[in-house]
Amino acid sequence: MASSPKATADTFDARLVRKLADILTDTGLSEIEIEHEGLKIRVAKTLTAAPVTYAAQPVATAPAPAALAAAPAAEAAPAAARGDAVKSPMVGTIYLQPQPESPAFVKVGDTVAAGQTLMIVEAMKTMNPIPSPKAGKVIEILVADGQPVEFGEPLIVIG
Repeated sequence: MASSPKATADTFDARLVRKLADILTDTGLSEIEIEHEGLKIRVAKTLTAAPVTYAAQPVATAPAPAALAAAPAAEAAPAAARGDAVKSPMVGTIYLQPQPESPAFVKVGDTVAAGQTLMIVEAMKTMNPIPSPKAGKVIEILVADGQPVEFGEPLIVIG
């Protein structure tokens, strides 16, 4: 084997640094450090990730429900007093119908049965149906189709 380049504190050999850089490239390491006869050399390369582009998926949105558009936010409290609010069990995006062109699962004034699907929350590309906790009448829908929702946010009021 050929003799390796020598480096000391007094004499610095650039060939040694190049050889260490070649070792980084050949082995896939991100850094290498050697110490010999009082000389310490560290060679590192900066790893940069390729730029990632995220494109928003188009979401078909329906016009806001009349109850949502007509009722100011201050009236949400009286609506809850007239019935039970069904809250979101997770963070996600709410969908009021199974497909963009389909009719809504429920609308204001509909009578629902316990366990009937009221809407869907999409979380991590999984569609999660939100069932009615009890039988009753839909008093108010508090969210719009395609709206992001938080955990515990009231979605619909059942009376």
